[in-house]
Amino acid sequence: GHWGQQVALAAPHRTVSYCCPLPHADVRYPPSSISLHPEQHVGTGTNVTIRCWSNDYGAAFFLHKDGSSDPIKYQNSSGGGTATFTLFGVTPADSGTYRCSYHPKNYSFLSSPLGDSMTLEVTPTPARPGAELVSRGNLVVAVVRGCAAVLIFALGVFFVIDARSLWIQRDESLGGEGIEWL
Repeated sequence: GHWGQQVALAAPHRTVSYCCPLPHADVRYPPSSISLHPEQHVGTGTNVTIRCWSNDYGAAFFLHKDGSSDPIKYQNSSGGGTATFTLFGVTPADSGTYRCSYHPKNYSFLSSPLGDSMTLEVTPTPARPGAELVSRGNLVVAVVRGCAAVLIFALGVFFVIDARSLWIQRDESLGGEGIEWL
């Protein structure tokens, strides 16, 4: 139907390759600039802000990560030709090279070439001293709880079996009348 055709027509505009200029990349539009805060080398859990800007006011910005076919984030500029993307609590998986592109205002089918790149390196932060002790403590607690649960279950089973044998003895002493055990 029509819907499938529309999707198929819309998809090529979003397709982005990290190695080559964007489809419809128009070199008349200068590539955008990029900056990274607080720095390019951060520890796990840090919030990283990536800023993209161009001289084209009112542009819509796209944040690209090398190796990803589609832009990973999109944002309309705040009107000043700038967009700010925040990566919250980064992990080593967020490490990589980032670039920006933008659609000029009123020309959503055109795109600037990919701009300068910034490389983010996220290092796993060493666990705080004592964190290992805490996790070992949690393990001990888990083991103790597990043993307690098994013990309580075993006692319960024992009492059920014991009570059942008492019932059977009582029934026999009453001449076999009462509950028949299957």
